[in-house]
Amino acid sequence: MDKVYDHTKIEEKIYEQWEKGGYFQPEIHPNGKPYCIVLPPPNANGALHFGHAMFTVEDILIRYHRMLGDSALWLPGTDHAGIETQFVFEKELAKSGKSRFDFSREELYQMIKDYVDKNRGGIQDQLKKLGFSLDWSREKFTLDPAIVELVVATFKKMYAEKLVYRDYRLVNYCTRDGTSFSDLEVTYEERQDPLYYIKYGPLVLATTRPETKFGDTAVAVNPNDDRYKKYIGQTIDIETVLGSAKIRVIADDFVDPAFGTGVVKVTPAHDFTDYEVGKRHDLPLKQVIGFDGKLNHYAGKFEGMYVKKAREAIVLEMQEKGLIDHIDTAYMHRIGICYKCKTVLEPLPLEQWYVNVQNLKKQAITVIKEGKLEVVPKNFENPLFQWLENLRDWNISRQNVWGIRIPVWYEVDDNNVFTVAFIDKKSNHHQGKLSDLLQEGFDFEEITKGLQRVISPITAKVVFEEQKEKGKQYLPETDTFDTWFSSGQWPTVTLKTSKPGDFEKFYPTAVLETAYDILKAWVSRMVMFGIYLTHEPPFKVALFHGIVNDPLGKKMSKSKGNVVNPLELVGQYGADAVRFALVYGNATGADQSLSYTKLDAARKFTNKIWNMARFLEMKKPEGMGKLKKINLHELGSFAISQPDKDMVEATKVFVREITKYLDSYQFNLAAERVYEFAWHTFADKYIEEVKNRVDEKSYTVLANIYSVILHLLHPIMPFVTEEIYQAMKLSSEPLIVSSWPEA
Repeated sequence: MDKVYDHTKIEEKIYEQWEKGGYFQPEIHPNGKPYCIVLPPPNANGALHFGHAMFTVEDILIRYHRMLGDSALWLPGTDHAGIETQFVFEKELAKSGKSRFDFSREELYQMIKDYVDKNRGGIQDQLKKLGFSLDWSREKFTLDPAIVELVVATFKKMYAEKLVYRDYRLVNYCTRDGTSFSDLEVTYEERQDPLYYIKYGPLVLATTRPETKFGDTAVAVNPNDDRYKKYIGQTIDIETVLGSAKIRVIADDFVDPAFGTGVVKVTPAHDFTDYEVGKRHDLPLKQVIGFDGKLNHYAGKFEGMYVKKAREAIVLEMQEKGLIDHIDTAYMHRIGICYKCKTVLEPLPLEQWYVNVQNLKKQAITVIKEGKLEVVPKNFENPLFQWLENLRDWNISRQNVWGIRIPVWYEVDDNNVFTVAFIDKKSNHHQGKLSDLLQEGFDFEEITKGLQRVISPITAKVVFEEQKEKGKQYLPETDTFDTWFSSGQWPTVTLKTSKPGDFEKFYPTAVLETAYDILKAWVSRMVMFGIYLTHEPPFKVALFHGIVNDPLGKKMSKSKGNVVNPLELVGQYGADAVRFALVYGNATGADQSLSYTKLDAARKFTNKIWNMARFLEMKKPEGMGKLKKINLHELGSFAISQPDKDMVEATKVFVREITKYLDSYQFNLAAERVYEFAWHTFADKYIEEVKNRVDEKSYTVLANIYSVILHLLHPIMPFVTEEIYQAMKLSSEPLIVSSWPEA
């Protein structure tokens, strides 16, 4: 053995041995108890971030259960990540002066696919460098044809059972990314903006959004506000920057008399609360902001202006005409922004597909309360309950090209008015009503082939491909599924499309392990889908880890410039040290700050383990043959001296402790205990006591106890333990598939 452990010479070699030997496959223990973890799929569009290094927890569990003799499957895969991937790719397009609108859907999809295919292999290589023992023969991708087929089948099943439906309502829309978002994907920020007090005839009302006044269809007051009772039910005359107008005064309890003047404008097409008010009072929707973020024809001379510029221009003209009473310049309020590009989201009316979650969420809550699904740590149970209980119907439509297209077609007839955007053979863009475009001479087939976007009336007849009739014209839905719709089915669709028998053997999976920050977005939806599709939760345990922050405790982000690449640390400290540092001293589910002190200590511990092996190599009695492997139950009787017997007994306790910690997901306690036992109990005390009396008998005890340490440390630090195990020829089989010690 070399004097110093050099991870750069060891890790790649060892991983290749494992992979070539087929040791990551559950078939190595064909008769073992099934134990399965499905990897939370990283986005296929880029490199790993530090959160992915926490997959260490899953690898610890898989290696532990593999050593227990279980038929252990850790199934890898990647997610197409619709919005994120298209966003990243469009940034690349922009560098060459292009945009997504310069290409047909088919062209853009293929370009993004080529881009993703280049990155997916890189993700696999990075996971390997961290030592993750994934069964690569079963690797999956959310856009694999077999998976897409199952996702589509789920949609059709839900449609037949009226669990998915179309509706025309307000959505959170990013005018920059050109897509809607579910409520969950909205990031909220506290911002300071002017609060404008505007004169509406005899009334004065407060608003932060004067640019939407062209879409006002009422003003509202609280029915119990004595100041305004005489106006309720009246239509009042108002002056605007576009001339005189009339508007209705309504009464509704949602109005807070203490806000502003107690009078608010109602713009059902551009505010979620106002939309509900509009439904209660039968108010029309008047959309004045387009999906491009510009004001439309309702804004008169302000048409074509982006919201921010329009607001400035409108306020200036209102001031000139005396329509502004006063302005509060320091009003704090909460606004929704796009979590990707930070653009302020616009509430806009759009027909979308929704999942009716009412019964699905009730079933999910029930299985948790009945103990069929355990949440670890338990303190995450209530947040999961609260999210499910308050979950509203889920908007699954996304206006992206990259993703699984919603598999419906809309029948075109004289009673339906479709708005379409398409690109012709000469790459010219056209947009408008389908009927107008056909009258202009465009061919229906050409429109369909170059279709970029279709906005279909809510009354349009919906059919699937197999239901289309000859002689009729159909336009395809251009929206794709929200990424969570496919990844929410991940445990089911991966195992059903894996090797024959995998689903029957491994479902439900043993553990879902992930960061707590996607408890709402992903975990809750997997539980709902799993129960819906199989009548069982998709995993028996939902295990959550915390976030790894930068050394100062700040969340890592590219914008802050504090992102640390885990592979750089692997290169510097070794994968074993990085893995050990991530679990040592950090309770399951708790956030942690990246600690270079811990990394350095973990690297020293790696060297300490190596030096112990070198000591045993040097102390092996001359002429002693192959080490006799003796289990702990027999080793105590084999030992002669009392210190040896005492050490065997201490090792039995040690094995029971580590086993208990791993069974209860207390990885920090396992790491701390193995560190303390190996360094202090074994090296500092026992080796010091035995080093001057080593003979074949005491050496056999010493080496067998050291072998136990290697076994128990292997799930956390697999490379150095495997290299030592093979170098010392402690067994003919590799450590990765050797048995967990019994005590």
